[in-house]
Amino acid sequence: MLAFTVKNHRLVPARKPLPKLRPGWALLQLRLAGICNTDVEILRGYHGFRGTPGHEFVGEVVDVRGVSARERARWLGRRVVGEINIACAALGFRPVCRFCRRGLKTHCARRKVLGIVAHDGAFAEFLALPLENLHAVPERVSDEQAVFTEPLAAACQILAQLPVARFRDAAVLGDGKLAQLIARVLHSAGPRVTLFGKHETKLALARLAGIPTQKVRGDASDLRRIKESFPLVVEATGSPTGLTLAQQITEPRGTLVLKSTFHGAAPVETWPTVVKELTIVGSRCGPFAKALALLRSGRVNPTPLISRTFPLAEAPAAIACAQKSGVMKVLLKMD
Repeated sequence: MLAFTVKNHRLVPARKPLPKLRPGWALLQLRLAGICNTDVEILRGYHGFRGTPGHEFVGEVVDVRGVSARERARWLGRRVVGEINIACAALGFRPVCRFCRRGLKTHCARRKVLGIVAHDGAFAEFLALPLENLHAVPERVSDEQAVFTEPLAAACQILAQLPVARFRDAAVLGDGKLAQLIARVLHSAGPRVTLFGKHETKLALARLAGIPTQKVRGDASDLRRIKESFPLVVEATGSPTGLTLAQQITEPRGTLVLKSTFHGAAPVETWPTVVKELTIVGSRCGPFAKALALLRSGRVNPTPLISRTFPLAEAPAAIACAQKSGVMKVLLKMD
């Protein structure tokens, strides 16, 4: 199969054998894959990953191993998306770790992560995942919608972690792909949401979804110009500079949710957190079922965020495009 791997901070093509399947695993033929900021950070050295990146995808099950004939028939030919954390049991570890015993498989002590930690991802024609990670895509949900399931689930994780409906107002810092999805999810849950970002074309996409916006510069001047504070703030800029502004605009005893992941350190002063007695919540992967339900219902439609689609063979050009100013979601389409 054709796959792309990380080498010297670049994507390079490779011909690789099809993934071998463990019992209870499925082989997926990819249909679409999405490029996100984490993939860009991997090229910069995030997690030291050297395999095939890519963790946002929609594909079709073409083989299943080690299950009953009935279970095999249930999955073959199904259009699916997949959770990215591969936990103890699926990797063959016995006994499972203490986090898996508590049901926290996304925090498995031995986990591999699709396209991020020690498991080849979706910038390829095929990939392998455990059946327990897969979710069937409803017929009413298109491939272009379904490819957003993983980042949309990450946005939905905030709903699982916090009683969002109790917050009268919320601010989302960042106007990129994840921030846009977070703003839409929070907007669907009740609070009045304001999206802060640096790019007018991106802010316009949020306004089309009924979300008020405010332009910022991403520097110290923002601290002087933003007069409001919010009980709930989500930092999703993807930049180490976003945390300072997020602390400043979170009101006393407010909640600050951190979503950014990037390669490198973020300079931070702790006094705003201490003086204002802020609650800080780290937030990562989330519920796929909730994300698929939002897509099926039409309450969240992410397809206006798609900027361009490239064939898989042009993956290096696609990831270069994804880093250009003003570009939103870039997809890879498999022939």
